[in-house]
Amino acid sequence: MPKFPQNIVWQTRIPDLLVWGFGLFCLISVWSAIISEVYVLAALPLLVLVVYVGIVDFRKLFYLLLMSLPVSTEILLPNGFGTDLPSEPLMIGLFLITILFIIRPSERDTDNLLRHPISILLLAHLAWILVSTVCSNMILVSVKFLLAKIWYLGVFYVLASRIFRNPKEHFRFFWLVGIPLLLTVIVIMIRHAGYGFSFVGIHKVLHPFQRNHVNYAAMLTLFCPYLYFAWRRQLFYSLKWWFLLGMSLLFLVAIYLSFTRAAYVALLIAGGSYFVFKYRLIRPLIVAAVVGALIGLGYLVQHNKYLDFAPNYDRTVTHYEFDNLVEATYKMEDISTMERLYRWVAGLRMSPEEPWVGFGPGNFVNFYRGYTVTSFQTYVSDNPERSGIHSYFLMTLVEQGIIGLLLFLLFSFYLLIAGERIYHQTKDPLRKGVVMSVLLSLVVIDAFLIINDLIETDKVGPFFFMGAALLVVIDQANQKLQSTKLQTKVDTK
Repeated sequence: MPKFPQNIVWQTRIPDLLVWGFGLFCLISVWSAIISEVYVLAALPLLVLVVYVGIVDFRKLFYLLLMSLPVSTEILLPNGFGTDLPSEPLMIGLFLITILFIIRPSERDTDNLLRHPISILLLAHLAWILVSTVCSNMILVSVKFLLAKIWYLGVFYVLASRIFRNPKEHFRFFWLVGIPLLLTVIVIMIRHAGYGFSFVGIHKVLHPFQRNHVNYAAMLTLFCPYLYFAWRRQLFYSLKWWFLLGMSLLFLVAIYLSFTRAAYVALLIAGGSYFVFKYRLIRPLIVAAVVGALIGLGYLVQHNKYLDFAPNYDRTVTHYEFDNLVEATYKMEDISTMERLYRWVAGLRMSPEEPWVGFGPGNFVNFYRGYTVTSFQTYVSDNPERSGIHSYFLMTLVEQGIIGLLLFLLFSFYLLIAGERIYHQTKDPLRKGVVMSVLLSLVVIDAFLIINDLIETDKVGPFFFMGAALLVVIDQANQKLQSTKLQTKVDTK
């Protein structure tokens, strides 16, 4: 019998040793969890597997993160902190991988990404959050906000842009998010059926997938543009065509049964925005929107006109039928709408106190009580859940100051303006559809941000930044293709 060299023998044994070693580690972890009653120790083998996958092929870890977004659940921690499981630990792990890519001397792709105008505006936005954090009235809260923002951008913008360079990843992104989201919709609707699809019932069936019906409706609505264009590109009457058609109808029904007014409006705005981008109307529309907002704000501030909208405390109540809620909304008797006004008034009164750097990221809820107006108070103004201002733009003004708001608005508007340009420069029908999907999804998110603060949630924020990454990737691909064509013409001559 031939004798193998000693090193070859060991190479053949290493996989077996790893398997046996991991099995022993699993047994020790479970035994330690039972003995110590610290049951989290039983999850250590899973953590080791995740780390191993991240080292061997970080893309698979990124895919796992995408799949976890629709099903992640919020966990409250001591001292007012919280996390989303399993999405946030996966984000942190992937962010560490992102750092390795950024610091590699030969990483030209990252250098090119960071030179793009969208990246420059995003970095300016992040830099000002750092300034606001340093000047924060409660720096610990602001540091947590800053860290979360950094790993959001690192994973869903920098790392995502690297992965999305391959056009095949655009479709993988759709299915990795779409299938888990579809499963959560099916589970929620089955539960909701037990309550007769009632308005009150929707609040009872969302856990553990969603914090509330607004997050649920927002995620479904922002995903609809991707779903529509995925359906459009399928062969007529094929199996996928029928599947995506059924999925689209189910999502529309689920949005309706979420009883979220903002979702209905956002979906209509997205439908109209398709023609805005197609006919290059986004610039005048943005100008009109900004002018309209300034005129409206000026009208309310002049002679304290906003006080005329103060609610009747006894008549502003929670409604248990959706029809009554809609009627109460335009009569200014809906408690949800009026509680928003209560906090918006407080936010506008806070802004002059710290006009440039704000009170610090994440600090609205810690300081707004002293700036409230009693006449706007409602039955839920005690705010035991410590929820925010319910307007991301106003929250940015209060927490990051005027400069912070202007930087975020500039970034948001530029995404739409650049996206329109990229859409018309893109010749490939497939990529053109991806760009339009991103733009309409961003419009949905922006519509929600007017009366909600959702960018920092893992149900909305990732899609905002991944949308920006997709625009940059396709823009760079267009520029490269154009450069190649020009070079070919020169060579031909």
